[in-house]
Amino acid sequence: MREKEIEKKLILAVKQAGGICPKLISPGFDGMPDRMVLLPNGRMGFVEVKAPVEKPRPLQLSRHRLLRWLGFRVYVLDDVEQIGVILDEIRTP
Repeated sequence: MREKEIEKKLILAVKQAGGICPKLISPGFDGMPDRMVLLPNGRMGFVEVKAPVEKPRPLQLSRHRLLRWLGFRVYVLDDVEQIGVILDEIRTP
């Protein structure tokens, strides 16, 4: 499955969960995850979407570590089967 298809399924699942999933565009701060997942009750996470055999680039991994250090949840999504698990984790305090 292509990255775009996985991303579309993520957006739909977030919408069905009552949230929004804006694309992150961060001029001057490359390597940020593709999507920010915002769910009801102030729950938030970041998702890097990849095709099944792709891996995050070193700069992306560095940004993931920074976000995690700041206390945010960061996920790499490369299979639609992971979407439910990711949303469940983001919902969990």
